[in-house]
Amino acid sequence: MFHLESPTIDGIQSDVPIHKPQYVDNPLPNSPECQQIIDHLQLIEHREGGYFKETDRSPFYMHNPYNPDSPEVINTVGVDSKEITRNYSTLIYYLITPFIPLGRMHRNRSRIIHILQKGSGQYVLVYPDGTVKTFRVGFDFAAGEVAQWVVPGGVWKASFISDKDSHLLISEVVVPGFEYLDHTFMEYAELLKLVGEAKAQELKWLLGSQ
Repeated sequence: MFHLESPTIDGIQSDVPIHKPQYVDNPLPNSPECQQIIDHLQLIEHREGGYFKETDRSPFYMHNPYNPDSPEVINTVGVDSKEITRNYSTLIYYLITPFIPLGRMHRNRSRIIHILQKGSGQYVLVYPDGTVKTFRVGFDFAAGEVAQWVVPGGVWKASFISDKDSHLLISEVVVPGFEYLDHTFMEYAELLKLVGEAKAQELKWLLGSQ
């Protein structure tokens, strides 16, 4: 089963309103600053939205905990992975901008450590019991923003920038290391099952293009 505790977010005030920014339907060209970040870090477009680059993949290996035959199995939710090993960790840069302002709702089996590098934005998490948590990320700590947050494996997440945000640049450390076999995009039927029709209608834009 998943371990859903995360001290970095369990105590966060989670009543931040969720407003669809105009950028989603009317994307704006990347600013010179955003384009400089993309060019300097050699980022490419990510299938979940935004831009990314993998900057490290640990050369060390561990038993794949998502293989049901592994001696260290921790869960087998979703597609069983028959691979024997996983890298200990992976590290990426991830950027969203007014041109690609949404990281669409998805989950990963692995625990993901997020570290803010620059900018600000908002995250929405949906837990397996239907709990919805949302919070702002940024450096305005007095306003309740956070600069480090850890999303447990099995928790759905989406990220976006609001109309007042210019961009959001973070680093993500995935433990065990990221593999697309461990990654799932949320479909509307899953959202509906978890949160009910009214909330699903409110949040469906976070699913992006289906």
